[in-house]
Amino acid sequence: MERQCISSGKPTEAAIGYSRAVRVGPHIWVAGTTGPLPPEHPDSPGDAYAQAKHAIGIIEKGLAEAGATLNDVVRTRVYLTHIERDAEAVGRAHLEAFGKAMPASAFIGCTSLVGGESVLEIEADAYVDSG
Repeated sequence: MERQCISSGKPTEAAIGYSRAVRVGPHIWVAGTTGPLPPEHPDSPGDAYAQAKHAIGIIEKGLAEAGATLNDVVRTRVYLTHIERDAEAVGRAHLEAFGKAMPASAFIGCTSLVGGESVLEIEADAYVDSG
């Protein structure tokens, strides 16, 4: 089966050897995606809901390049640095994005993430039935 590697163009991809997303056959894996907000964004840097929406938007772009949508997602993993504080807000963003697909999911507490101001990281796996 052909392997399709999707790049976001970030220098870290080449520096450490990873892809934004990889598709092999009907399976798509999207790398852990953080949601730090750009400086011009009106929400505060620690806003978990806004970061989740931003990260999911990045995931959606990677899926689109691989020929999939958010509705094709079958599994997500959400890592939160402040799970007790942010789980509800991130869960709301997750429901808005994946509510139709209802993927298997895990919300996992962690102490830190790469990316400085990121309070979350989301991974997504999708399956596209071409038949």
